[in-house]
Amino acid sequence: MFLSLDGTFWFQLVNFAIFFAILNVVFLRPVGEALKKRRAYIEGVQSDFERYDRQVHSFRNDAEARRAAARREADELVAKTRASAETEAAAVVARRASEAHAIVETAREAVAAEVASARSREGELSQALARTLLDRAIGAKG
Repeated sequence: MFLSLDGTFWFQLVNFAIFFAILNVVFLRPVGEALKKRRAYIEGVQSDFERYDRQVHSFRNDAEARRAAARREADELVAKTRASAETEAAAVVARRASEAHAIVETAREAVAAEVASARSREGELSQALARTLLDRAIGAKG
């Protein structure tokens, strides 16, 4: 017969049950507990990673918003400074233009006075010039 239920079968069955109980206590339970702990650790690491990843994205967005605000403030400051410099430059140009105009007017008045003085003595100067030319012309012949 292929399968007979004699004493060895029952002995092997009891032996298997004892082996399985020992295997369960020594190997299967500790390995199962280790697998559960490992799985909990991995899930904790994954949740920490996801949380930190969200924080990183939040920090990056916050940093980008701060950089954009700083750029806007810097642009506004540059625009205000540029406007102030342009206003100051216009004031300096206007002041220097008025000084230049005053200098030109003073020069025109001086030239007008010299022209008037020269015109008042025009007859006298022309006679002196004519005498000088005549003296030279006569002196050159003689």
